[in-house]
Amino acid sequence: MGTGFSYEAQRSIQRKNAYELQKSTLQESVSAGIDYARETADEEVLELIDEQMIRLSGESQLTLQEKKMMRQEVFYSIRRLDVLEDLLASPEITEIMINGAGHIFVEEKGAVREADCHFSSEEKLMDVVQRIVSSCNKVVNAASPIADARLAGGERVSVVLPPVALNGPVVTIRKFPEKPVEMNDLIGWESISAEAAAFLGRLVAAGYNIFISGGTGSGKTTFLNALTAFIPPTERVITIEDNAELQIRHIPNLVRMETRDAHLEGCTPISIRDLIKTSLRMRPDRIIVGEVRGAETIDMVQAMNTGHDGSLSTGHANSAADMMERLVVMYMMGMDLNPDAIRRQLASGIDIVVHLGRLRDRSRKVLEIAQTQGSADGHVKLCTLYRFREEGEKNGRIYGKWEKTGELTNTFKLALAGLS
Repeated sequence: MGTGFSYEAQRSIQRKNAYELQKSTLQESVSAGIDYARETADEEVLELIDEQMIRLSGESQLTLQEKKMMRQEVFYSIRRLDVLEDLLASPEITEIMINGAGHIFVEEKGAVREADCHFSSEEKLMDVVQRIVSSCNKVVNAASPIADARLAGGERVSVVLPPVALNGPVVTIRKFPEKPVEMNDLIGWESISAEAAAFLGRLVAAGYNIFISGGTGSGKTTFLNALTAFIPPTERVITIEDNAELQIRHIPNLVRMETRDAHLEGCTPISIRDLIKTSLRMRPDRIIVGEVRGAETIDMVQAMNTGHDGSLSTGHANSAADMMERLVVMYMMGMDLNPDAIRRQLASGIDIVVHLGRLRDRSRKVLEIAQTQGSADGHVKLCTLYRFREEGEKNGRIYGKWEKTGELTNTFKLALAGLS
């Protein structure tokens, strides 16, 4: 009875298995030859790989191209991030999702697909995970199975290990472009209109406090980074983040701070709240908080209300109005205060709310720009200034226009800055 495979298919499978076996043998011999008692340069590791490949060449039926590929893969597995290296190098891939050693998914051009590579074993994946978190001076293990980290290139990493993750180590890597996304890029991608972008640019330059809201994956951090380009380079800016992602390059007097968890033995955890309080003693012109999720809302809003005009932050919400109510809840996580008093604080501190969304065609757009106008009837009053109006769908892409639906009434800061 036939196997159901053609002769060529069987030969291909046999050749692939032989390749993987030789790669495993090479990797073991190279690992055994490295002196881990001292610092070994990458060049030395490559030389050792070449020596072992020559030694094993008598058993090899590999082509020159296969040998080059094996050399690189073995080097990546020993000194880099193994199969992730090629995925990280691809400019089209924006997210890498690892669901155990055998399944890697990627987001490429807005679509999610399963990658044609995987880790050789769960042990190998765990080795890569430990390299990532240890480079950030963090610890992740069965006793403390959740950690956030970042790669040398700034990519954000989330790790969840067993026993919390039932299908093996789960790693999610959010990539960021080498060149920061600018407002002109967002206009070109039709994420915002040129008129609305220019309007927000003037507000940032004049020192309006702006809060960016949106769901997961709506592009809040990207948009925040694009807005910072309008900050005058003469100002002193302090950024505060859980994991440093902002890429502000035009401000010489820039201070970047990052939180620290308590995973390391003997280390005191340092929260967003701690860093905001510390930043107030560092003479900032503006404070930028990457994202508020809880009681740090108190310190962020108080900073906005005490002379740090032009401060920026982001948060998760389904609309601009929903963001205001979520901020009330987060404020109450750290202070037992009357909700109406909190709303008055929010309306006084936050001038503008920009709401982003990810539409069904996977595009990210600014859906609403609103100004706060005090509080009444148990709500922060918002006046929508710009709104995206969907007009239809063509070739799988949603199109529409940004309508100007209101006029800015709080023009004091614009006048103070000499801007129209």
